[in-house]
Amino acid sequence: MIKFIDIGANLLDPMYTGVYNGSKKHEPDLKDVLHRSWSNGLDKIIITAGNLEESKNALSLCTTDERLYSTVGCHPTRCLEFEENCANPDEYLEKLQEVASTNRDKIVAIGECGLDYDRTQFCPIDIQKKYFEKQLHLAQFLNLPLFLHCRNSAEDLHSILSKYQNLRGVVHSFDGTIDEANKFIELGYYIGLNGCSLKTKENLETVRQLPINRILLETDCPWCEIRPTHAGYGYIKEENRNHTSVKKEKWKANCLIKSRNEPINIRQVLDVLAALKNEDPVKIGEEIYHNSHQLFF
Repeated sequence: MIKFIDIGANLLDPMYTGVYNGSKKHEPDLKDVLHRSWSNGLDKIIITAGNLEESKNALSLCTTDERLYSTVGCHPTRCLEFEENCANPDEYLEKLQEVASTNRDKIVAIGECGLDYDRTQFCPIDIQKKYFEKQLHLAQFLNLPLFLHCRNSAEDLHSILSKYQNLRGVVHSFDGTIDEANKFIELGYYIGLNGCSLKTKENLETVRQLPINRILLETDCPWCEIRPTHAGYGYIKEENRNHTSVKKEKWKANCLIKSRNEPINIRQVLDVLAALKNEDPVKIGEEIYHNSHQLFF
């Protein structure tokens, strides 16, 4: 069986407690989601944290299973929390640092941090940049890799990262151009791929050109599934198309939920990548597993 490390899973999302858009549809089933994961090749899962509270909650969840790990950081759209949720921004950063530094066996990256120019209504660009750089200093101080967010902001993200020596990490959920990817790769960063990286023909052509030794795989679940309308869907092997999924209202413990992604679907991302590269998925899977270990473990 191919071994996987899902480098980005939002396991704290309310969907795994049965809540969708504030409405309860079924009982909590994260234990079932994880059981499916461990039974189908997942070796480790890194939980994505998006602010201080999530960093603490993700760490708490990690303590329930030796195969779970997490990040510590603040998402660009939530960086106003630095100024609003503590007495001062330095206190917020210090609390992030405390969570990370006192739990080094479970915290494997600083993030999710970066820039998001698609949703500036939640946080202005200047605030995003300011507290992104604060988190870069934190990654340097703790010698931890970065779990990076980049939406319509590749030029500025690259420009900021270029100023820092000895940083490493992954640009997660990458959906940019091959030129953008190559600039990050030249700085030593990995490129994280999930269903959102495989939506269009242009996406697929970018992925086809990426070097295997700089690729990591993720699901970004419960988001970023590969949908039938996506260009990559046709490359998924028939046996990996989850015929046992049901609507959330008809939940069963042993079934996936339609339109709710989960770590087991990382095998679909590998299917698409292997097809685009015309390579054996076992061989590529082993290489990417090694890449993930190299960066985070």
